[in-house]
Amino acid sequence: MDRHEKALEILHNGTVIPAIPLVLGQDRRFNPLLQRRLVRYYLEAGAGGVATAVHTTQFEIRDPKHNLLRPVLETVAKELDDFEKTSDTPLVRIAGVCGEIPQARKEALLARELGYDAVLLSPGGLNHLSEDEMLRRTREIADIMPVIGFYLQAGVGGRRFSFSYWKRLADIDNVVAVKSAPFNRYQTLDLVRGCAASSRRDEVALYTGNDDNIVFDLLTPFRFRIDGQVVTKYFAGGLLGHWCVWTKKVAEQFHAIKACQGKDAIPAQLLTLGAQITDCNSAFFDAANGFQGCIAGVHEVLRRQGLLEGIWCLNPEETLSPGQMQEIDRVCEMYPELSDDKFTQEYLEHWNAGQHESPETHR
Repeated sequence: MDRHEKALEILHNGTVIPAIPLVLGQDRRFNPLLQRRLVRYYLEAGAGGVATAVHTTQFEIRDPKHNLLRPVLETVAKELDDFEKTSDTPLVRIAGVCGEIPQARKEALLARELGYDAVLLSPGGLNHLSEDEMLRRTREIADIMPVIGFYLQAGVGGRRFSFSYWKRLADIDNVVAVKSAPFNRYQTLDLVRGCAASSRRDEVALYTGNDDNIVFDLLTPFRFRIDGQVVTKYFAGGLLGHWCVWTKKVAEQFHAIKACQGKDAIPAQLLTLGAQITDCNSAFFDAANGFQGCIAGVHEVLRRQGLLEGIWCLNPEETLSPGQMQEIDRVCEMYPELSDDKFTQEYLEHWNAGQHESPETHR
């Protein structure tokens, strides 16, 4: 079994995949060294892989005036290479892919060139295409690389898709997973039921991206009667912007939740945990203001921990919303047990002591 096959097996079985932020300096220029420091934090914290060039990484990296898509993908891949070599641990490498077929093909070919295992195929900005056209796009990209389908919430550019769409998407060879992030229970059920109705149901892993419902997605056995057969599907893992903060605790929570899948009794503390995490997400992702400050919000949490130097985004207008800082203060004070501050401090001390080889030696 080669590295890609091992990575896809990990993806299928379920793991923690943070959607990683872009690390900029005060001049809003890309900082490759500190980007690698952030990637290494996720791996040391117990993530099973990372997703980059996705929404949390800022779609503006594709803008020709920044021209950061390849540099970011390369930088992340180099840190993953180093970690795999020293730890002998296979990791799941996911690259975001956007746009209509010509752009999506170009980005998928780049991801394949750089050794990524699968692409997260975003539907953002494509509301003018029919479901049939979106499925044709998926088939085109699946001919290049394994694909993770994506139900994106309307608040950040997504749209509603039918049950039939999700069944037909799951039917496509080389669709290996689907991320559900509509932040809507009805639409999540359409997706899960569609995948369960596919003849490839056992080949397509479900990943939660519902930041308002992470724990409950992972705990729930979704059960349907299909063609006279009872089919049960679980969410295998999560691919989340929320999981790019407090990741050490996230990994611990994930293993506790996975241990409860298939059991009749669910510990009450996990239900409480689910509500607490949703409350944190409301602050980090700026639910009160339609998610306008979602990227700056996770930047602020990472800044407080010392993993980022500031909350800068490529778009100077993208920043915290009024009142968002106070909400982040509130949840950090209310749920200190969800933070991994102690682990992060020890990690940064180790990095700053020079025990990690500088990326400069790889240039």
